[in-house]
Amino acid sequence: MESMEFRTARGYELIDRQVKGLTDSMEDYLEMIYRMSRGEKDIRTSDLAEALNVRPSSVSKMIQKLDSSALVTYEKYGEIKLTQKGWELGEFLFFRHNILGEFLELLGVKKNLLQEIERMEHNISQETLDCVVKLVSRAKSKPRLWDRFYNG
Repeated sequence: MESMEFRTARGYELIDRQVKGLTDSMEDYLEMIYRMSRGEKDIRTSDLAEALNVRPSSVSKMIQKLDSSALVTYEKYGEIKLTQKGWELGEFLFFRHNILGEFLELLGVKKNLLQEIERMEHNISQETLDCVVKLVSRAKSKPRLWDRFYNG
């Protein structure tokens, strides 16, 4: 086992934020913008506010942060568009969300699935996510084996 320096959950969160440069909220907004960008409709602050159940003023503040981080382009009262960097990061965030959902469904989680995914997605390391991807892939490719393992 590797040498460890223990920290509080908040301590690890602060270190992660320094490394990735995004807050959990920034990730949530970026993921939703990516989801909405996959459709044909232009995205406006009011659409994003409705999708995330937040006030339009909150969206405006966050869009300014994402714009200054070169993840979106936006002009006041205009359309929100992802930059190439924003698209790639949004695609990863979308994938991470979905794979964690598949993982929890494999485990039989039924209640508060979205809430559970939300709690996990901002705190999972890349190494752990890679292991989850392998597990989900193997379980899907061999469903009878997974059923025997999971259900005894």
